[in-house]
Amino acid sequence: MNGSASVSPHAEYDFVCLGGGSAGYAAARTARALGLRVAVVEGGAEVGGLCILRGCMPSKTMIESANRFITIRRAREFGLRAENPAVVEPEILARKRWLVGEFADYRRGQLEKGGFDFLRGHASFIDEQTIRVSSLEPLGGAQEMRARTFLIATGSRVACRPIPGLEETGFWTSDDALEMQRLPESIVILGAGAIGLEAAHHFNGLGARVNVVQRGGHVLREADADVAGALEEGLAQRGVRFHCGSRIVRVERDAASGHKRVWFERAGQAESVAGEQILCALGRLPNTDQLDLEKAGVELTPQGAVKTGHDQRTNRAHIFAAGDVAGPYEIVHIGIQQGEVAARNAARHLGALAGAPEAIDYRLRIFALFTEPQLGSVGMTEREAAQRGIPIRTAHHAFADHGKALVRGETDGFVKLIVAEQDGDGYAGGEILGAAAVGPEASELIHEIVVAMRFHATAAQLAAIPHYHPTLSEIWTYPAEELAQ
Repeated sequence: MNGSASVSPHAEYDFVCLGGGSAGYAAARTARALGLRVAVVEGGAEVGGLCILRGCMPSKTMIESANRFITIRRAREFGLRAENPAVVEPEILARKRWLVGEFADYRRGQLEKGGFDFLRGHASFIDEQTIRVSSLEPLGGAQEMRARTFLIATGSRVACRPIPGLEETGFWTSDDALEMQRLPESIVILGAGAIGLEAAHHFNGLGARVNVVQRGGHVLREADADVAGALEEGLAQRGVRFHCGSRIVRVERDAASGHKRVWFERAGQAESVAGEQILCALGRLPNTDQLDLEKAGVELTPQGAVKTGHDQRTNRAHIFAAGDVAGPYEIVHIGIQQGEVAARNAARHLGALAGAPEAIDYRLRIFALFTEPQLGSVGMTEREAAQRGIPIRTAHHAFADHGKALVRGETDGFVKLIVAEQDGDGYAGGEILGAAAVGPEASELIHEIVVAMRFHATAAQLAAIPHYHPTLSEIWTYPAEELAQ
């Protein structure tokens, strides 16, 4: 029945994945390799999941066009001439659609030929062991399926909190921005998280005037203030205007210009910014509302995500969850890891795999932001260390004082290492607990520290590793040497 569009009523499986995105596919593949009878139910209008269809791959494809345009416009700095460059939005969109189509076709092939049943339909629980699958076909009807274990991996959707006047005035979501036919002359972005910041870089890079309105005191609230500040400063130097510490009050349309105006309060004062378009980048919501999880007795967090432990198990011993629908991090490689952990633990629950339940380890939590400058981080922040009462030492080195960065003409930002000050809490003194990079190729550079942390390396051990000169990666040796003393 591999790749079938339907199954027999009341068919029973060992493991059923609700959702065929990155987490669901990883789980299904893992469970199938362990000998379980597996089915995947995908209810999206398209097959591929958020990362492929509306997240990582399309956004980075369009960002790459902005990056190339920035490079072209900087040609004179390097003694080159590239006169009259132009942005041709339909061609950028066509390239994005072609690449996404290639990625999606590949994922569909993986799902249809993965050695498990693949169904297209909306799933909802009837009870804790049974789901109803309503076909996406108009006359396809519905059927019931039973399973001994389940994985909920239905992803997330765009969220935009109620703001007076926003609906009436009109706005874009990140989904709309990825289908942009014409570059707006100016845009106001609501929110300075990952989606908002990458959008700010994209629109600014292509030549639009960009204003970002952020409620928090600095961009990227999860980051330490120095890291967020360096990123904000780098984008501001390119012309992005930030309005942090602002509470959005209302949105209205200017009668004269036709532009959309966002009013906000900051430090007790009323301010406003206007743009041809507004992008709402205020986060995402887990897709749980159509699953009838209450019929299975599955608990949700106050934020509406499926509540799981580090073994990805819900409060129902045979039901697991992974990816954006569960959190706590909306990052594709973490979703994949969660799906694999869930599949192995489901196999253990069924007696098909020996050993105690496995727990996911977020010690090597990686994050990357594809702005200009880029941001990459791994592990613990200073704030997290303080919250956990772990004594630390830190050291920085600026790209403005680094040879290869100077050669490249990309000197914004710095790298930062965080190490344990002394033995304790399972850490050795000098062990690297976290790191961040803001600057050129930061999303690549951070992986050197991921490897070091994987093997519990100390700053002294990192400092002792030879680095070729001149390279960007040798910048890590400077804070490592300082912390090794």
